[in-house]
Amino acid sequence: MSESASPDKLSPIRLHKSLERVWRTGPGWQRLSAVNHTVLGKRFMLTAFVFFAIGGVLAMLIRAQLATPDAAFVGPEIYNQLFSMHGTVMMFLFAIPMLEGLAIYLLPKMLGARDLAFPRLTAYGYWCYLFGGTIIVASMLFGVAPNSGWFMYTPLSSQPYTPGINADIWLLGVTFVEISAVSAAVEITVSILKLRAPGMSLDRMPLFAWYMLVTALMMVFGFPPLILGSILLELERAFNLPFFDPTRGGDPLLWQHLFWLFGHPEVYIIFLPAAGALSTIIPVFAQRQIVGYHAIIAAIVALAFLSFGLWVHHMFTVGIPHLALAFFSAASALVAIPTAVQIFAWLATLAHGKPRFDIPMLYVAGFFLVFVIGGLTGVMLAMVPFDQQAHDSYFVVAHLHYVLVGGFVFPMLAAVYYWLPHITGRETMHRISVPAFWLIFVGFNLTFFMMHLTGLMGMPRRVYTYPSNFGWDWLNLLSSIGGFILTMGFALFAVDMILQFRFGRGFRRNIWKASTLDWAMPTRPTSYGFASLPRIDKRADTIDPDTLGPKLAAGSGYLGFVRHNRMETLGVDMTTGRLEHVVVLPNATYLPLISAILTGSMVLSLLFKIYPIAVVFALATLVSFFFWSARTGSTSDEGPIDVGHGEKALPDTEIDGPTPWWAMVFALSANGTLFASLVFGALYLWLVAPAWPPTEIITPNFWLAIAALGLLAAAGVLRRATRLNSAGAPFQPALLAGLALDLVVLAALSAALLGLPDLTGHAHVATIAAVLGYGWLHAFGGFAFGLNAVLKSRNGFVSPRRSLNLKLARLWHDYTAITGLIGLALVVLMPSLIGMLEGVR
Repeated sequence: MSESASPDKLSPIRLHKSLERVWRTGPGWQRLSAVNHTVLGKRFMLTAFVFFAIGGVLAMLIRAQLATPDAAFVGPEIYNQLFSMHGTVMMFLFAIPMLEGLAIYLLPKMLGARDLAFPRLTAYGYWCYLFGGTIIVASMLFGVAPNSGWFMYTPLSSQPYTPGINADIWLLGVTFVEISAVSAAVEITVSILKLRAPGMSLDRMPLFAWYMLVTALMMVFGFPPLILGSILLELERAFNLPFFDPTRGGDPLLWQHLFWLFGHPEVYIIFLPAAGALSTIIPVFAQRQIVGYHAIIAAIVALAFLSFGLWVHHMFTVGIPHLALAFFSAASALVAIPTAVQIFAWLATLAHGKPRFDIPMLYVAGFFLVFVIGGLTGVMLAMVPFDQQAHDSYFVVAHLHYVLVGGFVFPMLAAVYYWLPHITGRETMHRISVPAFWLIFVGFNLTFFMMHLTGLMGMPRRVYTYPSNFGWDWLNLLSSIGGFILTMGFALFAVDMILQFRFGRGFRRNIWKASTLDWAMPTRPTSYGFASLPRIDKRADTIDPDTLGPKLAAGSGYLGFVRHNRMETLGVDMTTGRLEHVVVLPNATYLPLISAILTGSMVLSLLFKIYPIAVVFALATLVSFFFWSARTGSTSDEGPIDVGHGEKALPDTEIDGPTPWWAMVFALSANGTLFASLVFGALYLWLVAPAWPPTEIITPNFWLAIAALGLLAAAGVLRRATRLNSAGAPFQPALLAGLALDLVVLAALSAALLGLPDLTGHAHVATIAAVLGYGWLHAFGGFAFGLNAVLKSRNGFVSPRRSLNLKLARLWHDYTAITGLIGLALVVLMPSLIGMLEGVR
């Protein structure tokens, strides 16, 4: 050990210096190697605010154009780019990354951990977000910004109607950002479930952690349909595969289904973290515990489930059968109940407490008014007859902004004022905070309340100008005036933040007299967070940070020392919070940045249709991940090691179900959602799309049988290799046999794909190619995981007790076998299914 493993032998100063030496990020260019959650959380939030400012400028340009009738401020092409980019920036580049940044910064501090489970993945996600967002925003400078709306409806976004690269920028850039978001969701899920302070069971977690856990799981299952839709549309645009072309067996409505399978849950994905911030802030200023802790948890879980059954809420006018309309209308109204449970819990907390008002509470009050109006108009739009009248009018624009700004922006502004002192170590300057709030509140309501009226008067959305004889003139002028007032409010808010950084008065700890763990550390927080980790024996939002904080800083908790210059935190049982293992985290490294640059280069190559170069960068990205793996693990069995308080725990490399295993489980769950969406898309086209049946029906060939047998054999061989390793027997021959079987599967699927007729002729062939291509990619992934296990075993990282790499390879092969067999069965049964469906038709 570089320092004694006994906490009482280190003074607080020596402990701080020892931890800081191991955990800190170096100066200068070394900042690019940062993997620390505090640094990356701040980067996410700051970058999101920059994109928010860009989106705000775009909104002002829109309002300048619509302030008067028959305006010529911008033409229709530029206007299409403006409103498309405004929605894209606000939804994909501000809202989701902002909530991710807040979670990345706060969760380890609230849960009593030193970092998230996968710091390098956090860093990689940030760089992907930055590069992807930059690609999207930079397109405006070259006049090729997306111009088909932030929802990219087909056929408008298809190649014949948007022939440039405008739509490709959206599809590739947003997919780039969304994959980053799914990675963050997996990381947040695993970190909440496994990296908590000992004793913090699930029913002792602070509500913010519950909100983020549900949100992350919604992202895991909600984002893959959009990722799939973007891939299919890009394949159609790049290679003319007819997934959405009704003349060749496709259907434009398939895009809407895939988009809104993501789009409606996203509204709640955005709202829930903001609600988590409210559930944290309101009890502090009410000076009492939250009312209905367990009822709120039940409400957010119910909200998550209901949100996945509402996507047709956005498609009431496309010709959905009446029975389905009734179901989705009822479900859309029902979702108001769990939302109301939370609102009444917050109001009850304030009513039963002794509220003290400060700047965060101004924004909380603004949230109540604005969000409730948005919720009421949402219930109105859930009613099919009203929705059919107001659909695609400015009433929907007003509702959307009242829900998103009321349900996210106002709570986030309250959260900024609440947690910014934690980040800066300085108090807020109040001289301009209050005027900033009133400008934002009045400006917002003046802007968007008028849109309810213009919508009810028949003004359609997405029009770049309008005549002066409909009575919309004065309402649009008021909306534009309100928009500029709103902008002035945000400008004052930004100035207020800068002044706090520069002139705010310093303080030591817990400025708001809160009762959560995040305030039990020094502010500004150190790179390692807690000098020692606490044990929690009651609900983690009812502690006394003023008493606990100095004890942890003195090293009286767990891991109050440095061992072998390693970055360590504790892992616990998922439900009970029982101390389970020691997690060794990676040090600062440039690998995430290098991998993100390679990934971004691949995306740019795809954008400019240089496909051979894109393949090279894809392989280079994969190779870079091998370097990630080469630096993790241990070459010897350590056994139980000291964690303090006379307790010992195994390192994470020697337990069943460590954090990487759970990350693979949730990543494959997201992957399974994407596969299910692909199967749904294939069945939807066969059932609903025009131009069916095709003139030529593809019949199975023997290559599919070879692929199926190879998938089963590869999964079985990997399982045998794992069993042999557990028994201490030689397992390398079985592992090599698994690699050989992976190559057989790849060859068989390649032959099956090459044997298909013209992929552009009909969606029947294109869907077969998509299913087989999905299997091919996963067989290649299985080969990569198997190869990594071979390399790790040759370098001494695998033993009967250290079998993680084998288990990950086995898990991937099991998933590939299951989905591959389902996909192959779908292809084999397709001729029969087409015949049956034709008989029904």
